Amino acid sequence: MRAPAVNEGGYVSRGSVVLSVENVERSFGAARALAGVDLSIVRGELLTILGPSGSGKTTLLKAIAGFESLDRGTIAIDGVEVTRLPPARRDIGMVFQHYALFPHMKVYENVAFALKMRHRPNVEIAQRVNEALQLVELEGLAGRYPAQLSGGQQQRVALARAIVFNPKLLLLDEPFGALDRKLRETMQLEVRRLHQRLGLTTIFITHDQEEALIMSDRIAIMREGRMCQIGTPEEIYTCPRDEFVADFVGESNLIAGRIERILHGRGRIASTRDRFIAALVGPEFSEGQEVTVLLRPEVPWQVKTSSRPDNTFRGRIVEIVYLGNAVKYRITALDGTDLMVRWPVSAHSSMLALDSEIEVGWSADDGHVLPRP
Repeated sequence: MRAPAVNEGGYVSRGSVVLSVENVERSFGAARALAGVDLSIVRGELLTILGPSGSGKTTLLKAIAGFESLDRGTIAIDGVEVTRLPPARRDIGMVFQHYALFPHMKVYENVAFALKMRHRPNVEIAQRVNEALQLVELEGLAGRYPAQLSGGQQQRVALARAIVFNPKLLLLDEPFGALDRKLRETMQLEVRRLHQRLGLTTIFITHDQEEALIMSDRIAIMREGRMCQIGTPEEIYTCPRDEFVADFVGESNLIAGRIERILHGRGRIASTRDRFIAALVGPEFSEGQEVTVLLRPEVPWQVKTSSRPDNTFRGRIVEIVYLGNAVKYRITALDGTDLMVRWPVSAHSSMLALDSEIEVGWSADDGHVLPRP
């Protein structure tokens, strides 16, 4: 399996669009699974489609693969429209959550199947299968049946089968959902390593936000058959477009308020009668507008007597959750407002006590202002 061209920095050359999805719609009776989806992926990119159950992400993947017909819209791969082509003619590799291996075939035969269907010479088949098994570190298990393998090994076989014919596009439909957490994390790194080594153009489906942040070049957030936002993991996490994305990806404090004043890009936002938040606001916002301020739990810090940040919040610790490498505290103010903070655990820090009083603070540029729906 030939590795892609790389530049001087070691990165896969990218730029050309491999997949183009335009205005795709699909309904099942009165339920709209896909409602005008647009999406494009460039060569060598790993894009994760993230969304809750029923958001349409698996329907979209099946439509791209050719297993689901469309009511409207087009799908093109490498500039060639494939909307009505059967799956076998789309040159796509696919890995499912439950492996979908042939139980009566040995590992070698499972991996070789796609090449045999393409009528490749036996010598080429042997070479490619051996290379694929080496890539997934299963070269010594070619003679075993799927039932003789662990779940992680079966998933590696499924991955080898999907990449053995050098597909133009690799689709992964929640491939680690059946694995335990430790094995899941191992396979995440395996897929990421293979993607970088081979320059595979990949779409990864998951409902796991942490998995999406770890693996992706870009993330596409879906809800009710629509794309809510597409961006890098950093963009999605730090600059979500709306409350749904902010709440769905990562933990968040979402504080409702109204912009009272804007001066030189800095807003004064009233969240309650006596509570105000200082935050940077963009030109799309105006005085009097109802907004939500997103504050990630890791952002606030404990206020000491010598520091006076732009924003402060005083209350009592009403809940403590120990996470091993971090501790989450839920703080409740006298007016009943809650704030969640999460701080790392170190050898030089001690946990705060339940019901103790604490003051935390953050700067004006630490909050992200969102429009109210």
